[in-house]
Amino acid sequence: MTAAAGPLALAPAMADALARWLEVEAATRDRSAHTITAYQADLLAFLSFLGHHHGTPATPKSLAGLRQSDMRGFAASERARGLGARSLARRQSAVRSFLRWISDREGHDMSAALATRSPKYARSLPRPLTPDQAQDALDMVALGHDTPWVAARDVAVMTLLWGCGLRISEALGLNGADWPFREALTITGKGGKQRQVPVLPVGQAAVAEYLRLCPWPLAADQALFRGVRGGRLRPDAIETALRRARQSLGLPPTATPHALRHSFATHLLAAGGDLRTIQELLGHASLSTTQVYTGIDDAHLMAVYRTAHPRG
Repeated sequence: MTAAAGPLALAPAMADALARWLEVEAATRDRSAHTITAYQADLLAFLSFLGHHHGTPATPKSLAGLRQSDMRGFAASERARGLGARSLARRQSAVRSFLRWISDREGHDMSAALATRSPKYARSLPRPLTPDQAQDALDMVALGHDTPWVAARDVAVMTLLWGCGLRISEALGLNGADWPFREALTITGKGGKQRQVPVLPVGQAAVAEYLRLCPWPLAADQALFRGVRGGRLRPDAIETALRRARQSLGLPPTATPHALRHSFATHLLAAGGDLRTIQELLGHASLSTTQVYTGIDDAHLMAVYRTAHPRG
C-alpha cells in the first residue's frame, strides 16, 4: 500500500512506515478497507501539517520530538478547516495509534504527544422509524420499481435489516450457500466476530419471493442478493430505493437503511426485550453502545438493571 503525497511529499522512510502501519492494522486488527482508507487520510493530513509546521517533511526519527503544542496546533488547524469535533476525535485517535506503533518500533518516548486529549462531542442518538413507518416504507419499496424481481429484492434486504438488525454490509455479504436460512443466521460482523441472529418467518418469505423472481441462478459461492447485471448488490441501490420511498411517504431524511437496524433494536426493547440480548443480536462489543443505539438514558438503564438483577 503506497501513501499518496500531500502538499509536502512524504520522506521515503515515513511513506514506508505509514504503509507498513496500515498493513499491520489491516492484517492484525481486521480493519475494513473503508477504515484503512480513512486512517490513511488521517495520517496524511497530520504528516502534511507537521511538514508545513516545521518546514521540513517529518520522518520516523523526528516524531520523537513531538510535543503537546504540535498536537494542539494540528487540532487547531483541522478545526480552522471546518473539521467537526467528532471527525477530529477520530482523526486524532488514528494519529495516536500510529504514534504508539512508531514508539514501539523506534523506541521513542512519545508520552508528551500521546497525552493530548481528543475534543469532547455529543454522541447523536439514532432516530429509528416507528413500526408503522417501517412497514409503510417496505410497502412503498415493493411498489417502487418497474421490475418485479428488483422490487422483491429490495424488500427482502430491508426486511432483514429491520427484522434481524443486520448491518447493510452484512445483509449484502450473504451468499447462496447461506440459503435456505435456518432458524438463525450465522453473521460475521465487525472484527470478524460471529453472532447468531434469528430469522423471522416474514424474512424467510421475503427472501424466498425474491429468489423465485430473480433471473440469476442461485450459486453457493455467489452473492445471494444480485445487482441488475448479476454482480453483488451494492448498498447505494438499497439507499436509493429507500430514499424514493421516504420522499413519497414524507418521512424524514434520517429514514435510511441503517435506521431500520436502529428500529429493530428499539422495537425489541419497547416490546420488553432484554438489553444484553439486544446487544448480542446487534453484535455490539459494548453494552454502552447498545444503550446509545436504542436511545436509553442512564435512568432507564438503571431501571432495566434493577429489574433484571437477581438481587434487584
